[in-house]
Amino acid sequence: MLNLQHRIDLLIQLGKYIRNSDTEWQSVKQRASQVNGWFTPHFIDISASNIAQNFLSESVLYQMAEKYHIGKLPAKPVTVGIVMAGNIPMVGFHDWLCVFLSGHTAMVKLSSKDNILLTHLLGKLTEWEPTAQHLTLISDMLKGCDAYIATGSDNSARYFDYYFKRFPSIIRRNRTSAAILTGQETAGELEGLADDTHLYFGLGCRNVTKIYVPYEYDFVPLLEAMRKYADFADHAKYKNNYDYQLAIHLLNNQFYMTNGSVLLSETASLFSPISQLNYEYYADKDKVLEELRNNNSVQCIVGQGLLPFGQAQYPGWEDYADGINTMSFLQGLNKQ
Repeated sequence: MLNLQHRIDLLIQLGKYIRNSDTEWQSVKQRASQVNGWFTPHFIDISASNIAQNFLSESVLYQMAEKYHIGKLPAKPVTVGIVMAGNIPMVGFHDWLCVFLSGHTAMVKLSSKDNILLTHLLGKLTEWEPTAQHLTLISDMLKGCDAYIATGSDNSARYFDYYFKRFPSIIRRNRTSAAILTGQETAGELEGLADDTHLYFGLGCRNVTKIYVPYEYDFVPLLEAMRKYADFADHAKYKNNYDYQLAIHLLNNQFYMTNGSVLLSETASLFSPISQLNYEYYADKDKVLEELRNNNSVQCIVGQGLLPFGQAQYPGWEDYADGINTMSFLQGLNKQ
């Protein structure tokens, strides 16, 4: 078995491999982009860079090992089944990383939408250290696991709850993010918000899908800032969604605003379809903030004095999905 130092060394090496982006890794990223049209080369690079910088840096790895007292292998290592999502590139990497660093064995069910990038990266560990294959298993069937981490929709979560009810588990459901604007945002902050709404085509739980604005808010600067993603209109899959949502607004005679690539719609729902950003007026900012903080469907809240604009899609190690501390969950398995 690999001791802690050996595991950290492998993870550091993996981070360097991602950052160096040699010919082999470039080829893998290109193939992933060809297979899944939502995984553009630019978005794959953003996700990979965040993984290398915020998850696999030497300082962060040692910091996490110290914080969670990972001094040696668990007394009773267990097998943790991981059901990964495929909405954004390598979104399930963090779950695997937590299990690997903790010294448990990960049995991974990859999403069919994202089975190229992670297969390659996990395979590199085995290439560099053959014994690493015993700590990560890729399987279509997660049988014989001692615990589970599953990410999916509200609908799939009901099945996960049923099938994994006898085991320690983390079951994640639909989540999204929101932003509260004051009308005093700088041009740079509005460009950051454009990243929060548009990166990964808005498919991530950390993407802002609804904004709250004061009455008499001027939307023109925001729409101008979002023109940095005007090329989305040339992306066939995105454009199909935009045209469909536009047609619905026109047929229903529903008011909307657009810059040609994103629709702004006054809608109560936190969740918005691809190509649409919902908005709602507020009179009391503190009341909106309280409601969002008490809403289990909210992953992030962006705004002045909150999560900074432009940072929603750059999570750190401990920005855990659904607010559930994965490392603490894994540490708890050692005591059962």
